[in-house]
Amino acid sequence: MIRVEISKCVGCKACEQVCPSGAIRVVDRKAVVNDNCVHCVTCIKYCKPGAISEDAVAENTLLCRNCGVKCRIPEGKEGACKRFRNENGGLALVRPLQIPTNTEITPEKTAIMKPVVSAVGAGAAYPDYKPAPYIVTEKRDDFDVVTVVTEAPVSYSSMMVKIDTNAHVGDEGALVRRSGRVVGIVTTEQYGSHILILGGVNKVKGPDGMYVVKTMAELGNKEKVTLTVDNGCTLELQVGEHPVINGAVDDKMRVGCGGACCGLFARSLAPLIDEAIILDHHITGLFTQHPAGAEQKPYSGVTPVGRLATNGRYFFEHGDGWGGTNIKDPIEAIRDIDMNIARPGMKILVAETTWRKIALFEVSSEGKPVPVAIPAELEAFRKMAAGCCEDSRVSAMYYAGVGGSARAGVTVDPIQITKAVHRGDANLTIAGAPTYLMPGGGITFLADVEKMIDHPFNYTASPAVLAPIEYTMTVENYEKIKGHVHAMRTKEDVLKEGRYEFTELKD
Repeated sequence: MIRVEISKCVGCKACEQVCPSGAIRVVDRKAVVNDNCVHCVTCIKYCKPGAISEDAVAENTLLCRNCGVKCRIPEGKEGACKRFRNENGGLALVRPLQIPTNTEITPEKTAIMKPVVSAVGAGAAYPDYKPAPYIVTEKRDDFDVVTVVTEAPVSYSSMMVKIDTNAHVGDEGALVRRSGRVVGIVTTEQYGSHILILGGVNKVKGPDGMYVVKTMAELGNKEKVTLTVDNGCTLELQVGEHPVINGAVDDKMRVGCGGACCGLFARSLAPLIDEAIILDHHITGLFTQHPAGAEQKPYSGVTPVGRLATNGRYFFEHGDGWGGTNIKDPIEAIRDIDMNIARPGMKILVAETTWRKIALFEVSSEGKPVPVAIPAELEAFRKMAAGCCEDSRVSAMYYAGVGGSARAGVTVDPIQITKAVHRGDANLTIAGAPTYLMPGGGITFLADVEKMIDHPFNYTASPAVLAPIEYTMTVENYEKIKGHVHAMRTKEDVLKEGRYEFTELKD
């Protein structure tokens, strides 16, 4: 399956550390392969001395076609992914399908899903040990429900901002600035999107803290904010709108990575071209080598630039070119054409994953790609594929921790509200928006600002973000956690004050 050239092996153990099958071990500073090898070639990719290479396929192995790796699994062994096993020459799933049994949503959980009143406009009680400004009850079906609300100054605030774009906004870890002041960082990219994390307690308490909390509050209120990324782009961001990157509106996000485009459009694209290189700064697809394209057409002999990941999938560099890569001219995407396989007249498509731009080349008798016009049927395909792209948007999640003194306004025993939230006995919402509670200690959560009541945030000179926090539970459970029961008021009593506006919670 794989072969080790002992004279080149330096015993660095990289192959042993990355092998998903435990098929290679370093013994006396030399790599030794055992019978767990499934030919995933991971070790080859990580062997810098070039001591490992492919060998003849072992007998009695089963080819798995369930992903692009295409493991060769020996009898009784599992593939690199641990999902499939070779059992008596057939492919079997390792783990039984898991079917949940506790899917019922109890009436009590339904009763506390939404707050009786929101915290927007509620103000706060100070010092913290005083009961929250509004502790309001309501009868819901068979349950007496109470919501405890406060607009709390939260130093442990951050904003996770998602920008749908294929443009390279900046390197991971790059600083994000407003008016030259550091307000956040670029973090890991997601599928078709870049993520910024703004704020966090260390930036809030730092020398630019007021810039930080102002930026978070304005973004959370869907106001337009201009940011710059070190060695990257200038960003004009407004939640719910298209991102503006270096002055240009980006209105469409990619339909998928380059490999995904091969799979999504295999049958539609195959009759129109002989090869396609679908450029993406994460995974570029080579159509006839991708498993989906390979079922439609034979390999073309074309090799793209980039680093091979698995068959038909290449890693390209970030840049401001096609598909967010460093390819400025589409012809640069073609590294080589092997005329032992290719033939004159073959058509090679180069495209972006947004399908905004495509280019077509014809292979000359000398084996060179020559630009040619886009025929009508290929342009019709481009429009169809582009129509599958979603609108690019800016979205944001308020990402914060409220496990501190604000709990004293809920209960005389603060640990009890923390436990109640984690048990699900109390439901935390932010300006009416549901939260995702992070596991572990404290009350750390994420909430979608687009699902909040409009203009939910303010900020204070502490500095801190003023966040509208709501805890909803049954009165029975509120009593159990030693809540400020004496401060409860009915919703009817609150309405009699006359200081309110009706609003709709967002789905």
